[in-house]
Amino acid sequence: MQATSYTYDPETRSGQVLLDDGTPVPFDGPAFDAGGLRLLRPGQRVRIETEGEGPELRITLITLQTF
Repeated sequence: MQATSYTYDPETRSGQVLLDDGTPVPFDGPAFDAGGLRLLRPGQRVRIETEGEGPELRITLITLQTF
């Protein structure tokens, strides 16, 4: 799934992405670490892997979108 990075805190390695419908979804440090990124800037297109749905939706991996 693709999304756009919205917020990122380098100290906790957590933040939020916006899905294409505008829904914000938070991610935590382990999801960030799983993608091997060092930094994330607002507005970057990212690829995410999730589990659950609705209010239980959780990001398990976040990495840069490559074409």
